[in-house]
Amino acid sequence: MTSFTIGDTDFLRDGRKHQVIAGALHYFRIHPDQWQDRIRKARLMGLNTIETYVAWNAHEPRRGEWDATGWNDLGRFLDLVHAEGMDAIVRPGPYICAEWHNGGLPTWLTAGERALRSSDPAFLADISAYLRRVYEIVAPRQIDRGGPVVLVQIENEYGAYGSDKAYLEALVALTREAGITVPLTTVDQPTDQMLADGSLPELHKTGSFGSRSTERLATLRAHQPTGPLMCSEFWDGWFDWWGGVHHTTDVDAAASDLDALLAAGASVNIYMFHGGTNFGLTNGANHKGRYLPIVTSYDYDAPLDEAGDPTAKFFAFRDVIAKYAPVPDELPAPRASAPVASVELTPAGAWTDAAASASPAPLPATFDELGHLSALVRYDVALPPMSGPGLLTVEEVRDLAWVSVDGQPVGTLSRTRHDQALRIPAGRTLSILVEEQGRVNYDHRLGEEKGLIGAPMLDGAPLGDWTSTPLDVQAIADEVATRTAPRSGDGPHAWTGDLVLDAPADLFLDTGAWTKGYAFVNGFFLGRYWRNGPQRTLFVPAPATRAGVNRVVVLELEELLSPRAEFVRGLCLGDTEE
Repeated sequence: MTSFTIGDTDFLRDGRKHQVIAGALHYFRIHPDQWQDRIRKARLMGLNTIETYVAWNAHEPRRGEWDATGWNDLGRFLDLVHAEGMDAIVRPGPYICAEWHNGGLPTWLTAGERALRSSDPAFLADISAYLRRVYEIVAPRQIDRGGPVVLVQIENEYGAYGSDKAYLEALVALTREAGITVPLTTVDQPTDQMLADGSLPELHKTGSFGSRSTERLATLRAHQPTGPLMCSEFWDGWFDWWGGVHHTTDVDAAASDLDALLAAGASVNIYMFHGGTNFGLTNGANHKGRYLPIVTSYDYDAPLDEAGDPTAKFFAFRDVIAKYAPVPDELPAPRASAPVASVELTPAGAWTDAAASASPAPLPATFDELGHLSALVRYDVALPPMSGPGLLTVEEVRDLAWVSVDGQPVGTLSRTRHDQALRIPAGRTLSILVEEQGRVNYDHRLGEEKGLIGAPMLDGAPLGDWTSTPLDVQAIADEVATRTAPRSGDGPHAWTGDLVLDAPADLFLDTGAWTKGYAFVNGFFLGRYWRNGPQRTLFVPAPATRAGVNRVVVLELEELLSPRAEFVRGLCLGDTEE
């Protein structure tokens, strides 16, 4: 069998110097039927290795309900990498960041009484069960057993979070006990403190950065005196958030930095080679003083765009890689033109008016207390007699709320805007529909509760006897797909329509004439849309479509300016910085 080890200056493959030229693909962000296409295109750019995180909350959204099939079939993904003649790097966390919901940690884990990412025995017990399941998949696929896996990472940028060496030691011990024999690595940003705090002497340190390669390799070498230098997250782009711009990086500058890395003999993992999509409700959020939820697209301005098409960066990187390693002569075939169509949408009635299913309680229940994994909870409370308008105040709303009195919209409360108060009219019933817009995926806000936080007040007096009704948007979309109902009044309404295709095809759904909500094709949850931008199109992967009739469902939270579903030629991810 082939060996893969760490030498004095280089990685060694069967004793010979080897430069890892990898690219990141997250299997959980790509339709499984398109995994092979994306992996093959990575090889055609000149990559010899595929790197992936493992998203714990995708595999085990509820405690004990482990799933490694379909979208979660990590074994099949690694087998496809191997079939393409490529190596693999696996980064199982348990924390992954990745602009992914809750940094990859399940909400049932973060809602508990345990110190996250630490040697807390309760936390170690839970992550041990998780990692053993992952390693059952990874261990038999290591390179010394005839598989593709050459490196496994311990934790993820831990030096930016903590310095609990006992925690890292426990992860290493568990990993080795589970049969992982390939070299183990850590990754941190190249600062003295992060590199010192985030690793152990027996682990091979790597860096994460996207520019100033020569300077940052020197910092890394100061902390990693021997062995290969590696940038295991070469940031070739960036992610977008709602209300921002679409981030891009200069192609020539990115190619120059990649050239500097490879010329120095360093190994590299391009983050991302292909970003994919935050389908469903899987986007994360950042919060560095202001809450900013991540958009549905994870295009990342990567060499392969969100739809799997090569960009200018693909060809520029390919030319750089060809100076240091063999690159196949073959190029990816051009994608067929996407069908263009305009589909009339028919109203299917209100969809947030489900009957309350729980007894009233003194305080609104959080999403976490409800064990709710979907996007919405509706809170209802009877209002006291009022002689006129009153001031509603909340401790905090996480993350966006639509407020109505007796069914009439009053206004919104937004975490991003730091809203805490709204004047409401007199009435009988106050309803507050709260959307969880994405869990923070970085730093110490991991696992924070969602919903209405604390005791809402009216003119300084607490409101009591709240009913908290969880709304599962996927289940609602499945239910409304076959119904029609006249539109009545303001507020959230569902819409349906039929798109006829000659054959399955990748599609691009333009949401620019809608306001905010969720879209589905044939029951497949495309993700969130929001006129707040920058993203305007939702990517529809071909395997989610079929020849003949394709049912479109839209769950709109505010208003469709045009009751049509427009399918356009390609991606529209918004304005960029000038």
